[in-house]
Amino acid sequence: MRATAGAVALLLGASLAATGCDQAKEAAGGIVSSATAAAASAAQEKMNEVKDGVNATGDVKAGPTSADGDRTVAEVTATNPKDKTADYTVWVNFRDSGGNLLDAVVLNIDGVEAGKSKSGTARSNRTLTGETKAEIQQAVRH
Repeated sequence: MRATAGAVALLLGASLAATGCDQAKEAAGGIVSSATAAAASAAQEKMNEVKDGVNATGDVKAGPTSADGDRTVAEVTATNPKDKTADYTVWVNFRDSGGNLLDAVVLNIDGVEAGKSKSGTARSNRTLTGETKAEIQQAVRH
C-alpha cells in the first residue's frame, strides 16, 4: 500500500509539474503574442501619420534577414520610379518559417533620387529566434 501511495504521489506531482510548465508556456506565449500585436499596432499608427503619400509597396523590396547582435535585421531597398526625389516610409514584418508574425517595424528611407535606389535597415524591436523572413507590409512614397 505504501508503494502504491508513493507512486500515486509521484504521478500526481509529475502531472502538476507538467501542468505548471504548460501554464508557464501559455503565459510566455501570451506575452510574446501581446508584444507582437503591440508592435504591429505601433507600426500601423506610424503609417497613419504619413500625410499626402501614395502607395508604393511595389517600389520597395526586403532582402534576407541576418543577426546583428541580439536583433534581426534586413536591408530594405526603395527604387524611386518618379521624376523627383521622394521619401519612403516602410512597414516591415518579420515572420517565422510558418508565416507567423514575430515583429513589425517602420523605417524611413529619405531622399531617394528620381530613377535611383536607396537602402535602409529594418531592425527588429526584440530578439527573434529561429528562421525569419522580412516582408514589406506597406510602403508609402511622399
